[in-house]
Amino acid sequence: MRVTIADVARAAGVSKTTVSRVLNTKADVDRSTASRVREVIAHLGYVPSSGAVGLARGSSRTVGMLVPSLTWSWMGEVLQGVVDTVEAAEYGLLLFTCNRGAESVRRFTTQVSARAFDGLVVVEPENTLGHLTAFHRSGLPIVLIDDRGHHPEFPSVATTNHEGAASAARHLHADGRTRPLVLTGPAHYGCVRERLDGFRSVLPDARVVRGDFTERGGERAMAGLLDAGIPFDSVFAHNDVTATGALRALHAAGRRVPDDVAVIGFDDIPMAAHTAPPLTTVRQPTRAMGETAARMLLAHLGGTPAPDEPVVLPTELVVRRSAP
Repeated sequence: MRVTIADVARAAGVSKTTVSRVLNTKADVDRSTASRVREVIAHLGYVPSSGAVGLARGSSRTVGMLVPSLTWSWMGEVLQGVVDTVEAAEYGLLLFTCNRGAESVRRFTTQVSARAFDGLVVVEPENTLGHLTAFHRSGLPIVLIDDRGHHPEFPSVATTNHEGAASAARHLHADGRTRPLVLTGPAHYGCVRERLDGFRSVLPDARVVRGDFTERGGERAMAGLLDAGIPFDSVFAHNDVTATGALRALHAAGRRVPDDVAVIGFDDIPMAAHTAPPLTTVRQPTRAMGETAARMLLAHLGGTPAPDEPVVLPTELVVRRSAP
């Protein structure tokens, strides 16, 4: 049977609070009492949990991470960046998703109230901004990995969506493509607006088709355009998953890539190098974004003020055979 702090308190004839103060080397416990408590601890073989000691000190040495879902194509790389950084600092990580909507948010809120973690890295799930704002104002340190649009109240890490999309447009323009098509993601994402603005800053006459960031959505949109006889010689998809669906529809229609249609994606997820043909894409530094957000949060927990402006990491155009 595991020895508890209550067992130590009972055997030493003191309160659990006193045992906790001895464990955390508080100076307000007299020497004889502290010595007796330590002797009981040694005799009973009590091993305090790091979480219990941390909470008594006002710190759990645990970081939380809140994300919409682990099924997002680039989420694994972001998460790995956070994990690597947090573990190197000898912190634990609690991961929360919003797969169950309001129920997930309620459970997460309970963990915040219980002070289960010291700070939070967030890829903002839908319908959580109000909760996050309230937590932040009440003193919970939060760093956003921001793809929905800049929220100046929070420290954040972002990437150069505008410039990344502009680099894709310049690449297509240099290849002589004059009838570009843009397959976007959902309009309420800040990254979608930035990518569309960036592409249009170079190729303002591009035809725009709203998408949903899914492979099936990219395939459906492309098939519909082909069936309608819409003329285009190039495609810029707002993520690699959409681009993969577009490639499938082009192949099914007998269009050659890149001879007939050049295709560029965004993100550079692992499968981008293995599509047919391999996908030219704008590489988003997803692991570095996770690492940077975690470092910012840990520094803040250590007393360093969070930066007032977003930390913006650069994108990079990766040229492969779909748009050489």
